[in-house]
Amino acid sequence: MASPITWILLLPLLGALFNGLLGWMLKRRVVETVACASVAGSSVAACIAFAGMGNGTDVVLYDWLSAGGFSAPFTLRLDAISATMAVMVTGVSFIIHLYSVGYMREDEGFARYFALLNLFVAAMLLLVLAGNLPLMFVGWEGVGFCSFGLIGFWYSDPANATAGRKAFIVTRIGDVAFGVALIWLFYLTGTTDIAAINAAAPALPAATATYLGLLLMFGAAGKSAQLPLTVWLPDAMAGPTPVSALIHAATMVTAGVYLLMRMFPVISVSSDALAVITTVGAVTAFYAATSALGQRDIKRVLAYSTISQIGYMVMAVGAGALSAALFHLVVHAFFKALLFMAAGCIIQALHEEHDIFNMGGLMTRMPTVFWCFLAGALALAAAPGTGGFFSKDEVLAATLGHGGALYTALWALGEVTAFVTAFYIFRVVALVFMGGMKKESAGLPARLPGTMVWSLVPLAVLAIAGGIINLPATWGGSGYLSGLLASQGLAPHAEAGHGWAVQAVSAVVCASGIGAAYYMNLINPALRERLAARYADLNDFLFRAWGLDALYYRLFVTPFGNIADLLWHRVDEGAINRALDGIGDGLAWTGSMMRLSVTGRASTYIMATIVGAAAIVLYFAVNGGV
Repeated sequence: MASPITWILLLPLLGALFNGLLGWMLKRRVVETVACASVAGSSVAACIAFAGMGNGTDVVLYDWLSAGGFSAPFTLRLDAISATMAVMVTGVSFIIHLYSVGYMREDEGFARYFALLNLFVAAMLLLVLAGNLPLMFVGWEGVGFCSFGLIGFWYSDPANATAGRKAFIVTRIGDVAFGVALIWLFYLTGTTDIAAINAAAPALPAATATYLGLLLMFGAAGKSAQLPLTVWLPDAMAGPTPVSALIHAATMVTAGVYLLMRMFPVISVSSDALAVITTVGAVTAFYAATSALGQRDIKRVLAYSTISQIGYMVMAVGAGALSAALFHLVVHAFFKALLFMAAGCIIQALHEEHDIFNMGGLMTRMPTVFWCFLAGALALAAAPGTGGFFSKDEVLAATLGHGGALYTALWALGEVTAFVTAFYIFRVVALVFMGGMKKESAGLPARLPGTMVWSLVPLAVLAIAGGIINLPATWGGSGYLSGLLASQGLAPHAEAGHGWAVQAVSAVVCASGIGAAYYMNLINPALRERLAARYADLNDFLFRAWGLDALYYRLFVTPFGNIADLLWHRVDEGAINRALDGIGDGLAWTGSMMRLSVTGRASTYIMATIVGAAAIVLYFAVNGGV
């Protein structure tokens, strides 16, 4: 009988194959049932495997790649990090699949959608469970392919197709760095096995570890949308909202953080690499949070929020706090999937309205959605007692506890980012759910399927209570997740505890952000309008996300477009095509001239022979004979 670890991966893969090959000829209900059941079964298998993993388990399925001294068997590895990720990925993905049943109820491409959704989950699970780097890279590229297919799912709209291509191309840039690091690590250690590489890591020179750490960070930046590769994620909103929830919460964007956690023994050899990683995470978190302030589309607000929260996870890795990174990753999956799914309910109920400034008054019209969204907003804002409070506080405490001027400054930047986060998400709560409807043309909310609304409830509970999985001792907990990682030797650095002083600062920051949002958007909206008018240029700057996308277009896209245009119109069409056309025209003219002599008349041919013979005789006569 196959191991539960094997079924974790196999079930969603079988669901993808079934719906991809046969779904087009089956009824919608069959396709939906197969898709949801396959992920549900995978989730059950993940829970069983988690309960029985002990100190870690390897399952070797077959000898996948082997040539000379190179070997990469198809090995699945379950330990504290991969098992936690597998449980989170399958559990959240199952809820998103249920939500998708209602969300995609009228879409004719349901079979393609659910096949890609199952394949996405399977690719992420392969990435998470892979025992060696080549196998991880297959899963890594698999989620990239599926993101391309799902972001551009409604490809008949050129903007959606462009967004899918943009995500695929930008993430490929980071993938090159990961690929180089993979080859270099094999060259240095003679193995592709992740555990063996990590065991050999302490012997690496610090300079080599620095370069490897930077390569891995750049690879992670592509998948996790960290600076400088953030620009693809906001455009990923072009896909169906459940896809946004899946990409932003449970799968693709967490892959980069997972890579850094999995390869931490290599990275930790270099203090310089750790400092760069922490800096990238903190700066990205601040950049994305301020960009969210300038957005009007509810999904784009949440997209920049995702980039910001991933930045906190990267900060934790750089500070050496793996349990903090994993803790925030899991809790973020709960509340971010919840927020995206609630946003999808709002958008469909308001007949595809996305602008938060055109909404309002939904608290009484959509009470279940409101309370669930509020739970997610409280967790995102790190309100005391919520899962987000404990996980984000652990990240900030680890950064501050690391010591040194740089890490202290980054902790302060993280607290500023926390204030901005609380402000922008509760601005959304105020504008969307409170007051009156801003745009009467939106009309009353449409009635939504029960699978969409009630799928929010379990995520709302997890967003509020998710902190229990690593509750600190100051709150009566045992730090279960930290202890689990430490018991398997996966937490090599001592991680800072939760001091009451740090928690108090975080609580004040959260309350200040929520209070400012409440005052400016409900009590004194005139102040908001005056500030918006006075700082219109700043607001536009934030709306354009600091102009980073425009800068990349100016530096890369436009020059390459101009070069392509030159090669196309001037070289290909102007020179090569014109030369070939000229040769063809010349041969055609020559043929047409020669055709004049082919008349089919004997008299013409005799005359030509006589003229030719006369020309030969004349030539020899003039040149004095032979």
